[in-house]
Amino acid sequence: MNFEKNYQQNPNFPNRYISPEKLFFYLQRNLSSYIQEIGKSYLEKPIYKLRIGTGNIKILAWSQMHGNESNATHAMLDFMTTINRLPEIKNELFSRISLDFIFMLNPDGSEKWTRLNASQIDLNRDFHNEASKEIKLLKNLAAAIKYDYALNLHEQRTIFTTDGIHPATLSFLAPSESEERTITENRKKCMAVIADVYNHLKELIPNQIGRYTDEFYPTSTGDNFIKAGMPTILFEGGHFINDYKRTETRKYYTIALYYALEAMSKLNSDIDGWETYFEIPENQETHYDIIYRNVKLNTDHECILDIAVQYREVIEEGKDEISFIPFVMEAGDVKKKKGWLEIDCTGKKYISDSKYPKLDAEVNFKIEE
Repeated sequence: MNFEKNYQQNPNFPNRYISPEKLFFYLQRNLSSYIQEIGKSYLEKPIYKLRIGTGNIKILAWSQMHGNESNATHAMLDFMTTINRLPEIKNELFSRISLDFIFMLNPDGSEKWTRLNASQIDLNRDFHNEASKEIKLLKNLAAAIKYDYALNLHEQRTIFTTDGIHPATLSFLAPSESEERTITENRKKCMAVIADVYNHLKELIPNQIGRYTDEFYPTSTGDNFIKAGMPTILFEGGHFINDYKRTETRKYYTIALYYALEAMSKLNSDIDGWETYFEIPENQETHYDIIYRNVKLNTDHECILDIAVQYREVIEEGKDEISFIPFVMEAGDVKKKKGWLEIDCTGKKYISDSKYPKLDAEVNFKIEE
């Protein structure tokens, strides 16, 4: 009986966008025995913590520190849905660990589908300033209990691949504690957990698991938590081919979450196998969402170029799912990059009110035969 074969998506949250109010209602109605309100956001929205397990190994995790990164919230909802179908696995796991999971640390940003909170602060760069209410809540919780591990759960853009070909559907990081990037005992613990997750998932999504840069960020949450002595693991959910709503990413994120918890329940004192971490390829920034190749512009002189386009994600009023708005990122020679969709415009007509595509602006042209 393995977790991935029994994976089940939580049917109450089919969209990539999660309304905070819908989440709050669901938690209160379905997980009330596990949750408690730990504080409020800048706009006075509740922030909930789920606590489950009676084990000695204490784990802290949080989702949607960045409001436009919902995969971890989905993963926890799907994890609870799936593991409730597996009582033996559930009882065994939660006899070894105690998990505190903060749902939607940034509910104001989550509602607007923005990275920042309502006071325009990036919570992941506010560790020292503590200008946001939300980061204070997280730090106070981390200080109140001696956690053995933390999970800093995020998403990454579609620009990343593992090898220039395959998307980085999942990426992981054992953060550095200093600019020297020294491999400390706490980093080895994180590496061992990530290596275990990698060994379980590499056959499920071959060539789609990456390693995030371990450059030290002096103001970021994960780097400072591990520097303070709490082993902290970064998750990054990324692109899956033809899956901009990240349904497949969500599935594998959930499976990775399960195996991370399993590994942490067993690896608290045994950190063998951490070296496998370095077998995971580093993320490469190689792709745009769309590249139009060989576009002939309507200029007085012959001008043939490539146009690179990236989607911007927005939540529009009255809609319950995000929209993908194409923006021009580059125009010229874009041969060093690839597109998840490439369109050869040789012999096709470029239709636009302007002669040239405007950079960092919404696409305002069409390509016709």
